[in-house]
Amino acid sequence: MAKILIADDAKFMRLTLQAMLSKNTHEIIGEAVNGEEAIKLFKELRPELITMDITMPVVNGIDAIKEIMRLDPDANIIVCSAMGQQKVVVEAIEAGAKDFIVKPFDERNVLATISRVLNTID
Repeated sequence: MAKILIADDAKFMRLTLQAMLSKNTHEIIGEAVNGEEAIKLFKELRPELITMDITMPVVNGIDAIKEIMRLDPDANIIVCSAMGQQKVVVEAIEAGAKDFIVKPFDERNVLATISRVLNTID
């Protein structure tokens, strides 16, 4: 069970992830609607894992990843984005994301990715 922060500007995606993760014993400790809010909540809540959308208003996901990694180089971030282009995946990983899930995603893939990221840091 992990304490997770969900960052996505689409309420539907936040609700979908929250339902998927909560029923699998993870605790959603916060939700952010943009990258700026994700950074703020990361500082306040110190989640074990963050799911981060790329395309968000105010501060995009890539810039939020860079700032969170500056604050904590050990932060666990999984990018959940509809933008599956290789360039964006590479940019997210270079910024510090541990993995990448392309929307729409299935529950097994999301849970396996979270488990893999959390188990590699234990």
